[in-house]
Amino acid sequence: MAGVTWRFRTLASAYAVSSYGNYLNLIALSLFSYEVTGTALGVGAVMALRLFSGLLAGLASGALSARVTRRTVMICTDVAQAGAMTALALFAARTPLWLLGAAVMVLGAGNTLFTVALRSAVPVLVGHEARAGANGLLVTARSIATVLGFASAAPVIGMGGYATAFAVNAASFAVSAAVVVVLRPRTDTEDGAAPASPGSEGGLRVLRQAVRGVPALVLGMVVLRGIDALASSSHNVALPVVAHSSAPGEPAAFMTRFWVAWAVGTVLAHLVLKRRKGEGAWSERAFALGTCAMSLAFIAAFTGLPAPLLVLAAGAAGFADGWTEIVYISRLQAAPEAQRGRLFGLSATAETTGFAVGTVAAAAALDVLPALSVVSVFHGAAVCGAVVLLLSAAGRRAVDAPRPLAEHSSRPFGGR
Repeated sequence: MAGVTWRFRTLASAYAVSSYGNYLNLIALSLFSYEVTGTALGVGAVMALRLFSGLLAGLASGALSARVTRRTVMICTDVAQAGAMTALALFAARTPLWLLGAAVMVLGAGNTLFTVALRSAVPVLVGHEARAGANGLLVTARSIATVLGFASAAPVIGMGGYATAFAVNAASFAVSAAVVVVLRPRTDTEDGAAPASPGSEGGLRVLRQAVRGVPALVLGMVVLRGIDALASSSHNVALPVVAHSSAPGEPAAFMTRFWVAWAVGTVLAHLVLKRRKGEGAWSERAFALGTCAMSLAFIAAFTGLPAPLLVLAAGAAGFADGWTEIVYISRLQAAPEAQRGRLFGLSATAETTGFAVGTVAAAAALDVLPALSVVSVFHGAAVCGAVVLLLSAAGRRAVDAPRPLAEHSSRPFGGR
């Protein structure tokens, strides 16, 4: 398949459906976890279990991609997640704690493995030249699904309870799996799968294999992406707090306006980036600058702006967020086929770890500090990381630049 054809658009639509179910489930499962465990600590433990299983799946994804095709991974993870949510829907009235724990582990690992498989398959699905447009389409689909999932969670739970929300999520995974089965997309090149080395599943060895042969600047991008995830956790945790204090009568409407503006910004980023040509559009510099802009926009959104300016700040944050994700994914997809799965697995691990650590730290910090201070500190760390990456990229360009002839010899014609 070459270019963003109707087949890829259909696949992206199926991804949007499963993403909608995921974000609907994010709210429903959090509330349901509180009912099952009865404590806020229990909710945090359930979230930590989901994130930890996703972290382990990210480490294992490289070895898994060497054994089975990406299409198989996508189908199996969708089916497994559909089964987990069906079980929760059937036992929603009386769910044992072990079933809830097993379900969230399947969801955490399944979501990570599916995302790694899909992102690393894009160059095979559409070709390297069209990968930026394809990534933008996936980012746009997920952004719209995020807003719809968050906005519909309360009505769905209110009308049908948790069982209905879980059933909708299960159906969304089933739709995604069915589309992949019917389309049978070619997700791997003939020479892409290499046999895994014996014992490659061990923790540190997996990490060493993941970074082997990866350029230092690309590893720097992965590290910055992890810091970015840590920073993003702060505004995700702080936004409900600000919504209740700024709009006590309608906090849900406040959050909906914010995320709708953010989603519009990500769509605009896709429209702009798909017109850019050349590998320079996906450089480390473009990613670092986008990260700076995103963090500054999120900080501005928590300064108590009036509603119109808040919408503009959220839109700017969404534009920079979409920009950085499309640039980042497109840059990682430029890696060789055999390296791509390991690299995206490493990225998923970094992002999951950053978001997990950030969620715990931001929640603790909000107990003693105002939201603006917490968001500023966390996103300030992302800005510092972006500056370091910018300086590193500039230094590498200076080293790689050809020197004038006079610098190679202190005398004309190289005479002694």
